[in-house]
Amino acid sequence: MELRDYLRILRRNWVLILVMTLAGIAGGATLSLLQTPEYEATTKVFVSASAASSVADLNAGNTYTQQIVRSYSEVVETGLVLDPVISELGLDQTVRELAEVVSASVTLNTVIVDITVTDPDPVLAANIANSVAKHLIEAVPDLTPVNAEGVVPVKITVAQAAQVPEEPVSPRVSLNIALGALVGLVLGLGIAVLHSVLDQRVRGQRDVELVTDLPILGAIALDPKAKERPLIVHADPLSPRAESFRSLRTNLQFVDMGNERRSFVVTSSIESEGKSTTTANLAIALRDSGLNVCVVEGDLRRPKLIDYLGLEGAVGLTDVLIGRAQLGDVLQTWGRNRLVVLPAGQIPPNPSELLGSANMAKLIRELETQFHIVLIDAPPLLPVTDAAILSRQTSGAIVVTAAGRTQRGQLEGALKALASVDAKVHGVVLTMMPTKGPDAYGYGAYGYGYGYTQETSKKR
Repeated sequence: MELRDYLRILRRNWVLILVMTLAGIAGGATLSLLQTPEYEATTKVFVSASAASSVADLNAGNTYTQQIVRSYSEVVETGLVLDPVISELGLDQTVRELAEVVSASVTLNTVIVDITVTDPDPVLAANIANSVAKHLIEAVPDLTPVNAEGVVPVKITVAQAAQVPEEPVSPRVSLNIALGALVGLVLGLGIAVLHSVLDQRVRGQRDVELVTDLPILGAIALDPKAKERPLIVHADPLSPRAESFRSLRTNLQFVDMGNERRSFVVTSSIESEGKSTTTANLAIALRDSGLNVCVVEGDLRRPKLIDYLGLEGAVGLTDVLIGRAQLGDVLQTWGRNRLVVLPAGQIPPNPSELLGSANMAKLIRELETQFHIVLIDAPPLLPVTDAAILSRQTSGAIVVTAAGRTQRGQLEGALKALASVDAKVHGVVLTMMPTKGPDAYGYGAYGYGYGYTQETSKKR
């Protein structure tokens, strides 16, 4: 994926990412509240040579001290030191349990041992640290043999006694919250990327580009009331959705301009992608521009175009193809601009054979001579072959794809079906496009920005 794909994922899933980040922050804060506060107290002891009669003896003593000081730090966590501590303070702990909260470390290149104790009780932590230092000093004679003079060559002195800590060292609330936020953010990003990879639906221009390099002829805005007013160019001509059909009309007029055959099959991958409403509104927009347009109901299986236009469709295309009626007798006009419509007629048992017949090819040629543009509303490509057959007999196909509904594989399969019969595909029309968000197709600069209001629409 490219950088713009990741940016699109962020814009599309920002709510999820924000929720996961907030959940991580809440988790970190909850963990901090559930943890028992721990306090840390430290005693520093200094290990030195107890006697030195000369500079050479002093140097030798220091070298010896540095070598043995690490051994002393290990002794701190043993029973030799901790048993007396338990007895002195009356602790209800074993040596092993106490050793888990006691640690000793040697500062680099020094003879200083830091004895650190962690405990929920700050006073007890300081008392244990000081007691450990005390009993470590008392254990030195047992650990270190005397020299020739009968003196222990090592001396341990408390350099800094442990003080009662005022602030706990854990939980580290700020750190827990920061880590929780980071974990939540990473999880949110991971889920968003995974969802984007697994989601194969066509949502916008970029998803079409991943499937094909065909041009996008237009993008039709999503209208929640599309079923109530399918012919939006007629019902509400100043709406942003009507404007998107006029943009499609403009782009279509530049398609295949050198070809005298100006007939187009409008189809889709699957049903319910808006191909019939797209065909009807595009035909109305073309007719409004002054072009002589004929729209043909080429879906001989589940015709819908006539229902949208409110015309009688008992006699039509099938009657002409079988020779039962003449073309001029079945053509109907619709609207104030008298858009010419050829209904489907009776539903036949053999739609593919009729649409692929010589009579159908002859009929299309005849319509092309009478009209500037012929639009044929055809069935979806994946369930049946009708649209592919028709595309061979026209100047090409226009594939309608519904945003958020059509899978990339379905669009790819539809284009392969057209390619298998060497049909020309002029481009893709995206329908049901969101007007806001990362997948919006350029509606922000149009529509209401040109002074469109609901009142204006009502006046018209």
